[in-house]
Amino acid sequence: MQELVSLLPIIGIALLFWLLIIRPQSKRQRAVREMQSELRVGQEVMLSSGMFGTIEQLTDDNLHLRIADGVTVKVAKGAVANVVDSAEDVEQQPPSES
Repeated sequence: MQELVSLLPIIGIALLFWLLIIRPQSKRQRAVREMQSELRVGQEVMLSSGMFGTIEQLTDDNLHLRIADGVTVKVAKGAVANVVDSAEDVEQQPPSES
């Protein structure tokens, strides 16, 4: 019984670590994978590098992104960080205060 009591702090720390770090991170990863699987041609997206563009073509693992008139790049789907509602929303966002 004494051995079990001495293990309780370690078990508590492991449970706290799981609740505060691992569980929220896995939820975020699941949401990002779901967003990336629902991408469609014509959507404006932001890459993890901060580059914005419009999807022109989709394949299983890659997409062709128009970043300027006549400029299309091939990127991995995993590089897409966010779907942007419209270009006007991006331009009208107030600057973040540091």
